[in-house]
Amino acid sequence: MVGSVSTERTARALEFGMYRDGDNNLDDIQAVTLAQALQTSKADRGIEFTVEDTTSRRGIEPAHVLRTESYAIADGKLSREIDVSPPHDMSARRDLTKFVAHVLDNAEGAHAKQTWIDLIDHGGGDGGGMQSTHSKTGIMREDDIAGAIADGVALHAKEHPEDGGRKIDGVVANQCLMATVAFSSALSHAGIDYLAASPETMLAPGVPTSVAHEIARHVGEPREMAKGVVGDTMGTIYSPAPGAEFAPAAAFDVIDLAPEKIADVERSVKALDAALVTAAKGSTEARTAIREDARAIDGMVRFPDGKKLPWRADRPAIALYQTLSEDGRLDKDVRSAALQARNAIADTVLAHKEADDFAPFDDADYSDAYGPTIHFPVSRNQVDTWAPKISETDNAFYKTVGAADLAKVIA
Repeated sequence: MVGSVSTERTARALEFGMYRDGDNNLDDIQAVTLAQALQTSKADRGIEFTVEDTTSRRGIEPAHVLRTESYAIADGKLSREIDVSPPHDMSARRDLTKFVAHVLDNAEGAHAKQTWIDLIDHGGGDGGGMQSTHSKTGIMREDDIAGAIADGVALHAKEHPEDGGRKIDGVVANQCLMATVAFSSALSHAGIDYLAASPETMLAPGVPTSVAHEIARHVGEPREMAKGVVGDTMGTIYSPAPGAEFAPAAAFDVIDLAPEKIADVERSVKALDAALVTAAKGSTEARTAIREDARAIDGMVRFPDGKKLPWRADRPAIALYQTLSEDGRLDKDVRSAALQARNAIADTVLAHKEADDFAPFDDADYSDAYGPTIHFPVSRNQVDTWAPKISETDNAFYKTVGAADLAKVIA
């Protein structure tokens, strides 16, 4: 375990865990987030970072030596003790579980008011995230990400019963396409309060670690926190070379994962999917209308180079359901169910910002990319475009709402 930054632990507003998988092509560029952590902790003594970094960059070890480095950052300094071990499988549920427990251990020692974790790597929407090049698992299912967090909370409580009420309050997904309804549902069931993520692909290094400032300064003020996190992310400009400037995201959200809100989402989407199945089975016109409405809402990876990538069926849920609710070709019950689902999902969005002409993606339009996406295929090749190794349909939410039945009728 990593030693304390100092023998006299300062009470912190925030323990911020950084789980960074550099076991892929993002190793160097996403390492900027670690430098940001040093700057952030120097500016705000109320924030401590617990870091697990799997990397082959030159540093503690020579370049090209893949290993995992574990340490803490506080007050602008690294902890004296840095643990260097053989590379962890960052896409394995067991390794994320251990990290979460370790972050909570440090949070207890720091008397932190809140504990968040930042997952830094590739992401694949409902297909999962944490894509390690040399791992056996390859990519972690989104249900396993949420499950690992819950397991880590349980492990900390078991080993530290005096601190059994501590939890992971929020997740920053510094990964592509992770603002999804299904991931929100999985995290909520794992006891997490907030998700900060983008519905679209991101440009590395992605979410600036400075969002920890906004989280720490707005403990107990979720809407102000969310506005700050979104504003900081969307307002960041990276300049890797002269004349090259870009923002990290075309759209970004902070989502409220309150159990009652997510339960409302699950109920309303299930009711809508059932109504759509009934309508599509009963009328060729209704089936055509549903497919046309869905096709009117572009899926993600909207930039020209993304045409051959998956996620073409990952559509902004609020825009999709709004369109269905306004289609006079559909009966009143279907339109009413669509509006209820639309409103339930919109109620989870604490803060959002998007670009209507995102320059790094050839001015692609994201003006309707408000809130999380939902996997809504309208052809057979959109149902599970990752298959067989990675699945966007193998998750609890997709099964709970009866989406497979809808896909059989519509796709």
